[in-house]
Amino acid sequence: MESKRVSFPKEQPMRIYSSLWNADDWATRGGIVKTDWSQAPFTASYRNFNANACVHSGASSCTSNSASSNAWFNQQLDSTSQDRLSWVQNNYMIYNYCTDTNRFPQGLPPECQAS
Repeated sequence: MESKRVSFPKEQPMRIYSSLWNADDWATRGGIVKTDWSQAPFTASYRNFNANACVHSGASSCTSNSASSNAWFNQQLDSTSQDRLSWVQNNYMIYNYCTDTNRFPQGLPPECQAS
């Protein structure tokens, strides 16, 4: 989406990082989901994580880390997969920053305008 001025850190290695937040209003569905602080400290971990990634080779091309090539890199969702994704979003997604006009009163980020 660089053509829509959405920046992407393609010139540097990436890593996984996660954190646990302080249960702000957006993370608790406006206070509907109560935070049980007696269960603190909250921890997170990754198990069996495997990154099938494209390794930047200095030019505008990539070399694969696996024998499966980079087919996933350009993968598109078919209509069945799009329907499944919509169902999961409608039934399980708690927060979507692309609908949070309170957080972005100046206008939503450019990636939110993508179709």
